[in-house]
Amino acid sequence: MRVVFVGTPEFADASLKALLSSKHEVIAVVTQPDRPAGRGMQVCCSPIKQTAERHSIPVMQPERIADEQYVAKLRELAPDAIVVVAYGQKIPKAVLDIPKYGCINVHGSLLPQYRGAAPINRAIMDGCDCTGVTTMYMDEGWDTGDVILSKRVPICESMTAGELHDILAEEGARLLIETLDLIEEGKAPRIRQDDSAATYAPKISKAECCIDWSMSAESVCCIIRGLNPFPGAVSRLGDMRLKLWEARVASDVPKEDVQSAEPGQIVALPRSADDGLVVKCGEGCLQITRLQPENRKSMSAYDFTLGYPVSAGQKFSCPEQVFES
Repeated sequence: MRVVFVGTPEFADASLKALLSSKHEVIAVVTQPDRPAGRGMQVCCSPIKQTAERHSIPVMQPERIADEQYVAKLRELAPDAIVVVAYGQKIPKAVLDIPKYGCINVHGSLLPQYRGAAPINRAIMDGCDCTGVTTMYMDEGWDTGDVILSKRVPICESMTAGELHDILAEEGARLLIETLDLIEEGKAPRIRQDDSAATYAPKISKAECCIDWSMSAESVCCIIRGLNPFPGAVSRLGDMRLKLWEARVASDVPKEDVQSAEPGQIVALPRSADDGLVVKCGEGCLQITRLQPENRKSMSAYDFTLGYPVSAGQKFSCPEQVFES
């Protein structure tokens, strides 16, 4: 099958590499334009472009894939299928109608759950114990097309969004090849999504990164995990803005230590490198084990207390702004 691949970040790169190792032929790649990134704001190309260039595959980088000149180029290529994985733009009907077998998407959830831009983050932030990947025939909606195949993936108690991302990227790549093989053989299922069961996963806002300490310790822990490694959960301690990277629900905290404490208040300091800052939440306590002061590298909570003035009784609060890591 002759395929045009459309995608941008690392999540998509796993699928492109799987395609390049399969019997299918990647005839061109479409990815986002090179853009400034990082603290130095150096212009960087996407992982997809880097992989395509290593394999001498033609690359297109439109500002808008809907521009007629790019739609015309795709028509000239006459692909059997267009594969779209985490591209970052809506695919217009003019492109959807080009390939013989349609446009096929790999999405990081079990559709119709978590349609949208941040399904991996939000599955963990919501405390789900399971998610997955789905392949589907694309239509003009956002993640609303008919499902082809899906694969369930458990979410373990300590898993971060970054760890889940890597697992789903690989599972999605395998599912994509299986999907294309079935389509080519005329054996691919087509299952209409139940719109009434749909949930949504919009892009993470800066406000959502600020920890609300009135929430339960379990909920705060899920948010920290779901925002690791990007964009990161944030809180303020005195004059310091901190990113919180690793935490767990604290157990066996003496009642006398928390009875008079308010949400966000530190009730105990770490006693060793394996220990953490114990913070009172709306329900229960959270043990923060790894964090990052602004303009510093991340560090263990124990090392943080050795280098910064921290004491029991101090209170975390929401910062007025989120900082870049």
